Amino acid sequence: MRPVRELARLLLPVACPCGELDVPWCAGCAALLTGPPIRAEHGAPRLDRLDGVPPVPVWALTPYAGPVRDVVVHWKDRGRADLDRLLAPALRRAAARIGPVLSPALGGAPIAIVPVPSTGAARRARGREPVAVLARAVARGLHDAGLPARVVPALARRGAGRDQVGLGARARGRNLAGSVRMTRPGARALGQRSMCILVDDVLTTGATLAAVERALEGSGHDVLGATVLAATPPPARTAGDDTAFAVERQRESGQNLKV
Repeated sequence: MRPVRELARLLLPVACPCGELDVPWCAGCAALLTGPPIRAEHGAPRLDRLDGVPPVPVWALTPYAGPVRDVVVHWKDRGRADLDRLLAPALRRAAARIGPVLSPALGGAPIAIVPVPSTGAARRARGREPVAVLARAVARGLHDAGLPARVVPALARRGAGRDQVGLGARARGRNLAGSVRMTRPGARALGQRSMCILVDDVLTTGATLAAVERALEGSGHDVLGATVLAATPPPARTAGDDTAFAVERQRESGQNLKV
């Protein structure tokens, strides 16, 4: 059987996005997604509303750096849909931990889990909506915490719009200005007023989440927060230096889940 296995590896090579062979994901990369979620909106300047209202809370699992960046890129843009089985359970666990924090603000009302919409071009290139996988995981995690939650793909990107990858903070804001709209099915599903949690893969400048927040609030809905897999480290942090994030996670894991 050994020659057969070796031939299979040549024809259908298996490797973690970090480069480790013979496993779809390695223990080291998986371990980066097992910690408690922490608040990350302070590192996203475009979430600042400039009206005195605090930015929407955003919970992230890990910094978007090193192996995590490789995992997300392979998952989204290189056909590694098998990584759903790594990322979705990680975000489900995170949502279950966030659930008790959200509960007092809900008053028994159900939560609408709203995935951030992709551009049409990105959706066609990928052949699917990866963030929808994360949204379903968040809904399941909140159910695990005893909260009623349902996924509502309520929004769409208006016009052609280019993908956000590679754009700076100002360019992201311009690219998204007025580009997110409520769909008719989404409006019907949300009703007159819903409590919403946004879901995206990566938090960078916050421009995307801010545009989605405006679209929902402009239609009369309340955005309680957002969950993401990873958050880009603040610029002051050196590349590859996740020490501050780790210290913050350790310090805040028991107290930083407040809205």
